[in-house]
Amino acid sequence: MRPNKLRELLRAGKPTLGTRVMSPWPTVIEVLGQARQFDYVEFLAEYSPNDLHDLDNLCRAAELADLTPIIKIDQAGCEYVAQRAVGAGFQGVLFTDCRSAEEARHYVRIVRPETPQDGGLFGSAPRRFSPRSQVGGVEYLQALRDVVVILMIEKREAVEHLEEILAVPGIDMIQWGPGDYTVSIGKPGARSDPETKAVERKVFETAIRRGIPARAEIVAPADAEYYLDLGVRHFSLNVDLWILLNWWAVNGKALREKLLA
Repeated sequence: MRPNKLRELLRAGKPTLGTRVMSPWPTVIEVLGQARQFDYVEFLAEYSPNDLHDLDNLCRAAELADLTPIIKIDQAGCEYVAQRAVGAGFQGVLFTDCRSAEEARHYVRIVRPETPQDGGLFGSAPRRFSPRSQVGGVEYLQALRDVVVILMIEKREAVEHLEEILAVPGIDMIQWGPGDYTVSIGKPGARSDPETKAVERKVFETAIRRGIPARAEIVAPADAEYYLDLGVRHFSLNVDLWILLNWWAVNGKALREKLLA
């Protein structure tokens, strides 16, 4: 059974650094591992076409690259996808669209073992994250207990019930989602609006005060300063497709201008 490096870093109170990929091509993760700068990689399954074979192969690549694989999933069908992802080898799940403590409790139960003491919903299933001889055994159960549960705080209702949500046992990290939040309050796109930024600050400060790590998604290292001042020590740096888009736009324009000079 592979150790969950992200879980170990969180237990030790150390900062973490990850990045996100939309591409289901495993080689992208292998190349990311060659950078030797990241603790984990997050597959954005919520946005990317993928199948169950992709989940297995992405985890194989992450294991070869010595990266903890985590996955972001849709709320619809989250129980099935989360359990199949964990079975494939993903060691953390980012659950989206949480609106209440009740939903938060359900998300935690999805990935925890179905034992009397854990009260989870994950039974004994022979999947690739566990050697077949250990299915349902002590190490199998511990691997499920170690799955990192991350919640998106991105809805008006989640902000209104933030304290109740953060009080749910088993929440390991939260992530602010300004896009969905601005839509839920009727101000789509107002990510940098003072009202939105004030709510973002409240979310981060409340989570940190309650001892729950807060993660910031940023585009460049310079963006981290604001969040570091808030006490944030966990970051996800950019997305594969945005990196490509920016490079193509900047360098394509530069070469185009030379051609037209």
